[in-house]
Amino acid sequence: MVQKYQSPVRVYKHPFELIMAAYERRFPTCPLIPMFVDSDTVSEFKSEDGAIHVIERRCKLDIDAPRLLKKIAGVDYVYFVQKNSLNYRERTLHIEAHNETFSNRVIINEHCCYTVHPENEDWTCFEQSASLDIKSFFGFESTVEKIAMKQYTSNIKKGKEIIEYYLRQLEEEGVTFVPRWTPPSIAPSSETSASCKKQAVASAVVPDAALKEGLSSETPGHPSGVKKNGSRYCPFSSSLCTTLILSFFLE
Repeated sequence: MVQKYQSPVRVYKHPFELIMAAYERRFPTCPLIPMFVDSDTVSEFKSEDGAIHVIERRCKLDIDAPRLLKKIAGVDYVYFVQKNSLNYRERTLHIEAHNETFSNRVIINEHCCYTVHPENEDWTCFEQSASLDIKSFFGFESTVEKIAMKQYTSNIKKGKEIIEYYLRQLEEEGVTFVPRWTPPSIAPSSETSASCKKQAVASAVVPDAALKEGLSSETPGHPSGVKKNGSRYCPFSSSLCTTLILSFFLE
């Protein structure tokens, strides 16, 4: 039978970015969570614009379980895999975790989410849910279920204390505000700039032969650069040339 757990929505009266700065301090280990022994990064991805950060960790836990149960199970530690998907653009963090140890006997799935408060963009909401499905566990199914429920309830209470602890730590360090993510400014690449420069130089340099030919083809009485109808012709009036000139100033 699958057991499901849902915690009430928790509200932090702090902006999302500051909560994330506090949350990140929990890794790779957290002295406030004694059972959280260690964690290793399995994979990590960061988008070029810095808006998306996805990291997967393998966490080592020392579960508070009877020695007899640990001896029968043949383990001292339990391993969980946690995947964090942080979106600074949308201001959300989704956390998914599942057990690696005894996954053929017990299936534990947990999902947590940090989002912006719907009525106050400077507040952050936290939601947590989990499911437990015990297939078989050496005849200790009810014991394992009680342990899991105890751990889950304890983690809910402890999680709030940990975030508040690191918020105070940040404040002591003078960090009370973390700016929101903004799209990076778009600047021309070095290759594009170099290409534009070459084209601009090529357009600006007129061969002597062409210059002489142009002079000889002018209508008598009309100076160079002036059309027969009297309007003046500028060799840099085209949109391409304008772009080339601007590239020198924008680089």
